[in-house]
Amino acid sequence: MVTTRLRRLLAPLMLSALLLFSTGCATLSPPENPSAQFEQVQGETSGRKAPDAVAKDAVKGGKFNTFFPRTVAGYDGYDVVPAQEKQGFAQFKVNEGGGNVAVLSINDTISNPAAATKYESSSRQIQGYPALTIGSKGTGVLVADRFQVKVQSRADSFTEDDRDAWLQKFDLKGLSKLAE
Repeated sequence: MVTTRLRRLLAPLMLSALLLFSTGCATLSPPENPSAQFEQVQGETSGRKAPDAVAKDAVKGGKFNTFFPRTVAGYDGYDVVPAQEKQGFAQFKVNEGGGNVAVLSINDTISNPAAATKYESSSRQIQGYPALTIGSKGTGVLVADRFQVKVQSRADSFTEDDRDAWLQKFDLKGLSKLAE
């Protein structure tokens, strides 16, 4: 009697498990040619003769690292930490008390000339370079008509005055020599 009940319970469970595993394994097997699904898209996007996203003569991101502030006098409690670098771009984070309060970046506008032209109408300057407010939480300067240096607030406590002060801590004069 117990074995009959056990068989009645186990038979549907075993059948369900068999179906589950057989269909699951079929869908998990890799396609015969895994790159085939991407070849069509690759052909369509490569054939457009679109410009490169980053200009080949953009400054390597690693060259920007020396121009970022390392230790900032009067701003105790902040840590400046490298975050990202790639061709034409470098980024550092400003952390306070374990949280991110701002992001510092330098990018080469040779890849995006429109980023540089927006500074033409600037009436404000920081260290002699045209400065702009970018959105509600960003401030930037254009160095040597080519390099955009930005400070973006990540915390409400990091104000526009803080952003201006941090922009002045960059070695903007040294950065300008990269364009020569």
